[in-house]
Amino acid sequence: MAYFWFKAFHLIGVVVWFAGLFYLVRLFVYHAEASERDEPAQTILKAQYKIMEKRLYHIITMPGMAVTVAMAIGLISTEPEILKSGWLHIKLALVTALLAYHFYCGHIMKRLASGECNWTGQQFRALNEAPTVLLVVIVLLAVFKGSLPLDLTTWLIFGLVVSMVAAIQLYAKKRRQDKEKMLEQIEQKTSASSAS
Repeated sequence: MAYFWFKAFHLIGVVVWFAGLFYLVRLFVYHAEASERDEPAQTILKAQYKIMEKRLYHIITMPGMAVTVAMAIGLISTEPEILKSGWLHIKLALVTALLAYHFYCGHIMKRLASGECNWTGQQFRALNEAPTVLLVVIVLLAVFKGSLPLDLTTWLIFGLVVSMVAAIQLYAKKRRQDKEKMLEQIEQKTSASSAS
C-alpha cells in the first residue's frame, strides 16, 4: 500500500515541479525583455518579475522538487531490487541533470535580480526547452522500463529538438516582423500628423 502512496505523491510532485520550472524560465523571458521597455515601465516590470520569480521558485518549484525526490526515495525503498535495473540508472542520471537545471535556474534568478544577467529573451526561450526533452525521456523510461525501443526513441527526441528549434526561430522571426510593422505604423501616424 505504501508503494501506491509514494507513487501518487511522486507524480503530484513531478507535475508541480515541472509547472514551476516551465513558468520560471518563461518569467525570465519577460524579465529579459523588460529591458527593451522605456522607463518607468522597465523598472516596474523588472521589480514585479523579480518578486514573481522568487515566490515561484521558493513556494512552488522547490517544494515540487523536494516532494518528487522524497517520494522517489520512498518508492525505491519499497522495491530496492529495482536499483539493479539499467533503465533506472539512466533515469536517475537524467533526473540528476534536471536537478542541476533546477539549481542553475535559481542561480540565473539571482543574477537577474542583481542586474548581472545579460541573456536575451530568445536565449531564455531556448533554455526553457531543456526540461521538455528531459521530461519526455524520463517519462518514456518510467513507462517502458527495460523495453524502451531505442531507435524510435532516438528519432522521436531528434524530431522534438528540431521542432523546438524551428518553433523558436519562427517565433523570433514573427516578433521581428511585428515590431517592424508597428514601427512603420507609428512612422505613418507621425508623418500624417506633421502633414496636417
